[in-house]
This record gives sequence, C-alpha cells and structure tokens, in this order.
Amino acid sequence: HVQLVESGGGSVQAGGSLRLSCAGSGVSTWCMAWFRQAPGKEREGVASVDNAGRTTYADSVKGRFTVSRGNAKNTLYLEMNSLNPEDTAMYYCAADPARLCAIGSSLRYWGQGTQVTVS
Repeated sequence: HVQLVESGGGSVQAGGSLRLSCAGSGVSTWCMAWFRQAPGKEREGVASVDNAGRTTYADSVKGRFTVSRGNAKNTLYLEMNSLNPEDTAMYYCAADPARLCAIGSSLRYWGQGTQVTVS
C-alpha cells in the first residue's frame, strides 16, 4: 500500500526559504517528484528524482529549488530558496515505478498536498 504524506508548507515572505518533506512507503525504487498547482492554474511539475538520484527541474525553479531523497529513499525533500509570490501554490508529492522519471512524467500515486504561500 503506497502512502505519501507531505509536510513543511507554510507562509513565508518573499526571499525566504522553506523545506518540504514527503514521507513515503513502498516507493524506495520509484520515481518521485514534486508538483504544484496555484489557484486558477494548471498543475505543473516542479522537480523529480529517480532512485539513482538523477533530477529534473522546471525552468522556473532552477537554481532556487533542490530536490533530494533521504538515505532510505522513501522520503522526498524539496529545499526552496529565494521564494517569490509566483511560487505560491499547493505542493504535491507524487511517485510511480515509471521508467522515465522527469517533471513531465505521468505519476500515479499522490499525496494530499501542503500549502506554500509567499507574500
């Protein structure tokens, strides 16, 4: 049974930082990724990491966000720096045994999301 539980969201001022976490079970060899959806906008891929540590990022977050996995590889992190109001969104963790792991991949398992608000 796959479970993904996000945490770490909150409110922060522009220029600040947040670290999101996603506690997973049964996903250590899978592709994991962060997505976000702002009100009135489509969901977009933010960052992905496969079980070998290869990462992809959306252009809008390159150089500011860092995605990583914990040692047991069941936990996913997103370190977010230099946040701006355009980063305000619900952030979701997703996972899938997909062979192709990128922000554009279609992933089947999702968490409930954690809200990030930048003002």
